[in-house]
Order: sequence, then structure tokens, then C-alpha cells
Amino acid sequence: MTSLSIVIVAKNEALNIVDCVRSARFADEVIVLDSGSTDDTVALARAEGATVVSTDWPGYGPQNNRGIDMARGDWFFSLDADERISEALAREIRAAMVNATVNGFRVPRISMFCGRFMKHGGWRPDYTRRLARRGKARFTEHYLHANLAVQGPVGTLRESIVHYSYRNMDSVLEKLNRYSSASARDMTANHRKGSLGRAIGHGLWAFLRTYVLRLGFLDGRWGFMLAVSNAEGTYYRYVKLWLLQREAADGSQEP
Repeated sequence: MTSLSIVIVAKNEALNIVDCVRSARFADEVIVLDSGSTDDTVALARAEGATVVSTDWPGYGPQNNRGIDMARGDWFFSLDADERISEALAREIRAAMVNATVNGFRVPRISMFCGRFMKHGGWRPDYTRRLARRGKARFTEHYLHANLAVQGPVGTLRESIVHYSYRNMDSVLEKLNRYSSASARDMTANHRKGSLGRAIGHGLWAFLRTYVLRLGFLDGRWGFMLAVSNAEGTYYRYVKLWLLQREAADGSQEP
């Protein structure tokens, strides 16, 4: 019988971890990699039957690869703590593994913004590679925007991951700051150049792309808020990149 491991990375996810692990319990193994939670994440995950491993935080890609290395299933599925696998998706995953002629699958997501699931603005169907044969796929080493690189062909599932990404505006602002910092770090590693002009230009383009080209206006007021949030996140990402480069340049000029 084809076996499945589900790998979840988490830190201070007490609000999410119970429902996340419960949605994954159809798998043969659920592994939670906790990177120093100070809330009840670890205890709650263990109470739901997950195998919990305490680690540091080397970045999103490297952390997921740790979980893949620990997994014992023939296949693995990478799941974020604020995501859920519906019963319909669970059935589709099981069937896909048994009948697979490919080494991995991309899965659509439906994501929440300030209490509402978005249908436009680039947030739907939002395909992401998450399911793969163990030994045939690994995450890239990016600190934040890592993706699953699969050897060979990739199929597509129809049922969606349910993503409780931004439940309210507080979570939008908190993640905007955290993600823009991590993204600037990835961009620095990739030798991207930042400047105030680039920050303004990319921010404006992010708004237009989200609200106009990707039809975010069809989501009404939430679509406008999402477009502004994307613009802000992009602006701060490039500003932080620029400032990191200025700090590095200033440091190299010290006697």
C-alpha cells in the first residue's frame, strides 16, 4: 500500500495547529517541525497524534527539507500550519498517489484575506507544488519564497488547500513586515538591486497587477485592500533590500 507523510512547519501556531493536524490525520504519518514556539503549539500538536520535532529556523525551504528527510512515507505532502486539507482533497490525494504516472502534483489554494476567501487578484487558483514522491523532490533553499522542485513531470489536482492566510488586519500588518524582511534577505542572496525608485515602481505595478490585470476589483472592497497590501509589501521589500545594501556598503568602507 502506498504510504503518505505530511510535513508541517510551525512556530507559535496554537491558533491553527489543532485544525491543521486534524485535517492531516488521514496520512500514515504527520510530522510537525517546531522552531521554538513559546505558546502551546507543541503540546497541542502532540495531543493530536503528530510527531513533533523541535528545531531552529534555517528558513522555509531548508526546514521543509528537514521534514522530508525525516519522513518515512512513499510520498510526502508539505502543509503550512495555517492551511487545511479538506476531506475531498484527502480522497483525491490518496487516489492520485495510487494511480500516479508523475513524480509530483500541484494543488490549487483558496486563501482568506481579512475574513473573506478571495477569488481574484492572483489568489485563485494559486497553484502550488506540495505533493511528491519521496526522493524525487526537494524544496529550494530560499529563506522565504522556496518552492518544491520536482524531478520529472508534475500533475494537477482539482480540490483546493484551504488557506487561512490573513484572518484580520493585524495579521496582514504583522506578516507584511515579517515577509518583506525575509524576502529582502532572499533578494540580497540572489544579487538583486534595490533603490527607492525601484521600490516605488514595483509597488505601483503590484497594485495595478492585483487590482486591474488580475481582476481584483471583482472582489469589491476586499480586492482593493488586497491590492494596497500587495503594493505595500512590494514597496517595503525593495526598500529593505536597498537599506541592506547601503548598510553593507557603509560597513565595507569602515577603516
